[in-house]
Amino acid sequence: MNHHTTLRVPWVVGITGASGTPYAAAVIRALLDAGEAIDLIVSKAARLTMLDETGLSFREARWRTDVKAFLGRDPGDMVVWKAADFTAGPASGTYPARGMVIVPATTAVVAGVATGMSKDLIQRAADVTLKERRPLVLVPRETPLRRVALQQMADLAGEGAVILPASPGFYAGARDVQQLIDFVAGKVLDVIGVPHTLSERWSGRLGSGRTAGLQSSADPPP
Repeated sequence: MNHHTTLRVPWVVGITGASGTPYAAAVIRALLDAGEAIDLIVSKAARLTMLDETGLSFREARWRTDVKAFLGRDPGDMVVWKAADFTAGPASGTYPARGMVIVPATTAVVAGVATGMSKDLIQRAADVTLKERRPLVLVPRETPLRRVALQQMADLAGEGAVILPASPGFYAGARDVQQLIDFVAGKVLDVIGVPHTLSERWSGRLGSGRTAGLQSSADPPP
């Protein structure tokens, strides 16, 4: 009798040292809510940024506890790889993966991916994602941008990557910072084809998002 096991095919998520680690948390939560598996890679610089922005540590020896604190929920189907581990699964094109999101993405990581440097596992996994023709989304936040950074982003776009700046929209009636964060996370999930309910969608009517937000805020608590 043949026994078939379901092949685990995760999304690879890289968090780098750019400001904006709450964007990463929102993307990861939404992927988990959609029932997706995640392979997480956190750079050394990202740990410092995460500590500075959220007051939370990321320790590989206690990653499940720390990720739970970062997300505000259980990590679910998640594997964490060390950024210095070039023997990790995502370093190989034969490793099954749906694609990759780097959120937030530093300009240094953009440069490394654009030039094929593969200086750490995040850059190597992105290189693999491109060569295997899988979806790759980079979420830069830095502003303003140098010409060389813009050129590198254009080069990556030419290879099929999606450059998705952390630019929240205000037409959806956001009433707090988290909703602006969720707007960007929702755009990421739209690009990779994962369903979500992170933000109000444009309805074709001016002011509809603001009206929905006002109605929601007027609702009595459960």
